[in-house]
Amino acid sequence: MKTLLLAFTALLATGSVFAANMPDSGVIHDKTGFYVHLDIDKVLSSTDISQACGVIPARLNYLDHQGREHVLDYQVQGSGCTNDH
Repeated sequence: MKTLLLAFTALLATGSVFAANMPDSGVIHDKTGFYVHLDIDKVLSSTDISQACGVIPARLNYLDHQGREHVLDYQVQGSGCTNDH
């Protein structure tokens, strides 16, 4: 039983070491939803919806006021429909 416990502990410790050495991209992926506060200081890029029609996936890449990069994936109504009045 002690051997099994020791092996399990060693496995957990090894996993923690590998997880600590994995590179962190530094990009924060925000969650969409109602009443989500976005701290946008500078927009880096956004999806062009001018030629799209219907509901399409879109992405907003931005920097917050602390200089951290964020990515927000969301759904948006395209503005390129020709029959809209």
